[in-house]
Amino acid sequence: MIEIKNVSKWYGPVQVLNDCSVSINKGDVVVVCGPSGSGKSTLIKTVNALEPFQKGEITVDGVPLHDPSTDLPKLRSRVGMVFQSFELFPHLSVTENLTMAQVKVLGRNLDDAKVRGLKMLDRVGLLAHKDKFPGQLSGGQQQRVAIARALSMDPMVMLFDEPTSALDPEMVGEVLDVMVQLAHEGMTMMVVTHEMGFARKVANRVIFIDVGGRILEDCSKDEFFNHPENRQPRTKDFLNKILQH
Repeated sequence: MIEIKNVSKWYGPVQVLNDCSVSINKGDVVVVCGPSGSGKSTLIKTVNALEPFQKGEITVDGVPLHDPSTDLPKLRSRVGMVFQSFELFPHLSVTENLTMAQVKVLGRNLDDAKVRGLKMLDRVGLLAHKDKFPGQLSGGQQQRVAIARALSMDPMVMLFDEPTSALDPEMVGEVLDVMVQLAHEGMTMMVVTHEMGFARKVANRVIFIDVGGRILEDCSKDEFFNHPENRQPRTKDFLNKILQH
C-alpha cells in the first residue's frame, strides 16, 4: 500500500529524514515513535505529499509521489490525514465540516455527502452533535469529528500525526477507542504517537526513528516490546524511559 524508498529530506542545511525505507501492506497498523524532533511527523506528511522530499521515492497504492506528473490533490483525497490540532473549520457546523471536502474534492452531491458524513459521525459516536460548531465541542469530540471527516472521503489509508497529544488526559481514551475500532476493521494505518499502550494493543509493527531522521527499528510489536535484547542501545534507552512509569 505504501512504499517509502531511501527518502531523505533537508530544511536548508539540516537533514530531517535520513535514507528512510518502509513498506506498509494493506491492513497494517504501523506505529511510528521516537523522541521529539526526530522527523516522525515529517515522515508521515511525506506520504501524502504535504512535505516535499529531496531524495528517494514514495509510492502509495501504485501511485508514485516523486513523479512530477502525479495528480497530488487526487491522491490526497484517498489518503486520510488526522492532525494534532484537529484542523476543523470553526465557522462551519460539524455537518458542514464533514461534507465540504466530499463535495469540492470528490464531486459528490450535497445529499450524498451528508448521508456519508453523518454515517461516519455516528460511527465515532457523535451524531447528536451534528448541528454544533467545533467551538462547542470538547477537544476529544473535535478530534473524533476530524476522524469522521477523513473517513467520509473513503480513504484507502489513514495517517495520524500525534492525534492525542493536544488533548486532556481524560479525552485521550475516546479518540484511541475509535482508532482501535478502525484497526480491528482492517483499515491501513500509520500512526505517529507517544501512546505506547495503543501501540502494544493495536499495532502490528513499530518503527522507531531517532533524532536526525534515521529509522533505527522496524519490527513487529512483539519484537519491539518483548525482546529488548535485540534492540539498538538507543531504542533500549528510549523504552526504559517511557515504560518505567
